[in-house]
Amino acid sequence: MRAAPDDPVYRNPVLDADWSDPDVIRVGDDFYLTASSFGRVPGLPLLHSRDLVNWTLVGHALHRLEPESEFAVPRHDCGVWAPSLRRHDGRFWIFWGDPDQGIFQVNAPEIRGPWTRPHLVKAGKGLIDPCPLWDDESGEAYLVHAWAKSRSGVKNRLTGHRMHPHGTELLDEGKVIVDGDRIPGWFTLEGPKLYKHDGWFWILAPAGGVETGWQGAFRSRAFFGPYEEKVVLEQKDTDVNGPHQGGWVRTPSGEDWFLHFQQRGAYGRVVHLQPMEWDPDGWPVIGDDGAPVTEHRRPDLPPQRPAAPATDDDFPGGRPGRQWQWTANPRDGWATHHSADGLRLTCVRTPDAHDLRALPNVLTQRLPGTPCTVEVDLRLDDGEPGARAGLAVLGDAYSWIGLERGTDGAVRLVHRFAETAAERERDAAPPRPAPGGRARLRVDIGAGARCRFSYDTGDGGGDGAGEGFRPSGQVFAATPWRWVGALLGLAALAPTGQGHAGTATFTQFRIRIQEKRADR
Repeated sequence: MRAAPDDPVYRNPVLDADWSDPDVIRVGDDFYLTASSFGRVPGLPLLHSRDLVNWTLVGHALHRLEPESEFAVPRHDCGVWAPSLRRHDGRFWIFWGDPDQGIFQVNAPEIRGPWTRPHLVKAGKGLIDPCPLWDDESGEAYLVHAWAKSRSGVKNRLTGHRMHPHGTELLDEGKVIVDGDRIPGWFTLEGPKLYKHDGWFWILAPAGGVETGWQGAFRSRAFFGPYEEKVVLEQKDTDVNGPHQGGWVRTPSGEDWFLHFQQRGAYGRVVHLQPMEWDPDGWPVIGDDGAPVTEHRRPDLPPQRPAAPATDDDFPGGRPGRQWQWTANPRDGWATHHSADGLRLTCVRTPDAHDLRALPNVLTQRLPGTPCTVEVDLRLDDGEPGARAGLAVLGDAYSWIGLERGTDGAVRLVHRFAETAAERERDAAPPRPAPGGRARLRVDIGAGARCRFSYDTGDGGGDGAGEGFRPSGQVFAATPWRWVGALLGLAALAPTGQGHAGTATFTQFRIRIQEKRADR
C-alpha cells in the first residue's frame, strides 16, 4: 500500500514483493536500488525513486547470465546473489557473487546503461555478497565479501581485500576481518555493505538467518580491523521476522534511512524502509530504538505520486514489459514480435513437458505480497496435438491452468499441478471443452498465498452461456524456491516431435490488488 502524496506517513513494506537482498544509493535527487535476480533473465533489476517510498522499475543491468551454456536451463537458486550498487568516478557499478563461479561486476555511465558485460573480479567457489568501497581520503579501494558454506565449507565470516581502483581485480589473497565464530551467539554472518563515515570503516551486515536473525553494525579505524560490533535492528516484539540485509542512504537534507528485506515465505523477500539516526557513541540506531517500524513519518523529500513496479501488460508489439524475466537465458524464436498487442509465444517442443520447473521458456514476474486477482486472456493457435499454454503459479510446487490441443484436434481447458517432490505433474481438475480455443484465466491469491484458479471459456465451461468464471480444482498453496519467492508464469510448450508445434497468444494481463491486507 502506497501513501498518498499528502499523507505524512508511509507504511511498510515499501516494496511488497520479492526484491531480495536490496542495495540502494543516492545520486543527486534520485535514489536507485538493485536486488538479487538469481537464475532469471534479464537480471540485476534497477529501480528508481525520488522519495524512498514509491519505486518504479527502470531496467536491468544484466541481459544474459554467463557462462551462457550453464544458464541455458533453469538454475532457480543460482546465478546473481546479493548485489551491491555504487557510484564512483562518474559511473554506476554493481558487484555480485555467483556462488559457483566467483565475484563479478558490471558498470555503466548511466543507470539505464549501456552496461558492460560481466567481468570476473575473483574466481572461486562460495564467494558471495561482495561490496566495494573507494576511499576518497586515501585513494585506496577495498572489497568485502561473505561465504556460502554449501560451496566452500566456510560461513559466518567476512573477508576483506584491497582492490584495484579500476574495480577489475583484487590485489591480495584476502584476510578475515570479521569472524562471527568469535562473537558469542552470532552465526550465519553474511550480506556485508561497506561504507566510510566519520573516520570509521563501517560494515552493515546481518546474521542469525534470514527468517530469525538481526542486523549488525561493525566499525574500525582501519579497513582490516579490528572491528567492534553491535546489533542495530532486530525483531523484538514486532511481526517483522529477521529484519535482514540492506543498504544505508542519506538524503540531501542529511536524513539517514535503511532499506532491508523481510522473508515472507511464498512472497519472498519484501522490502522495508527504516529511519536511521546516530547515538552519542557514534553507532547507528535503526527503526524505533532498534525495532522495525510498521509506519513512520515520510522522509524529508518532495512528495511524489504513488507508484510501484509495473505488473499489468498488454504486450505491445509482442514484447513483454520490464517486469518479466525468463527462467533461463532466452533463445531466438520463443516470442514473436508483431505489429499488434499480445504476447505470441511459440509452443516450444521439450522432453520436459511434464514439469514446468525444468523449462527455460517460462516468462515470469514476482508474486505480489498482498491478496490479489491475476487474469490473462489466452488463445491457442493452430498447432500439433499436445501443444499447450497457460498461467502458472510457480515454485518448488506449482499449479497452472490453460489450454491444450488433443489428438482429435479439439482444444480443452486443463488444470494441472505438481507437488514439491513430484517428478511429473497431474490433473488438478478434469479437462473441459474450450470450443473456441480461447479462455480467460484467473487466479485469486488470498491470505497465505493460497491460490484459487478459475476460467471463463466464453460458454460457461460447456454447460451453458453467460455463466462467467468457473472455479477449477482445489485451493493451491504457493511455495517458494529455496531462496526465491513464488512466481507468476506464462508458458507455451509441446512434447518432443517434428516440426512447428504452433503458438499461443496472451493478452490483457492484469493484477488487481485487494486493498484489505488479510494476511498481515
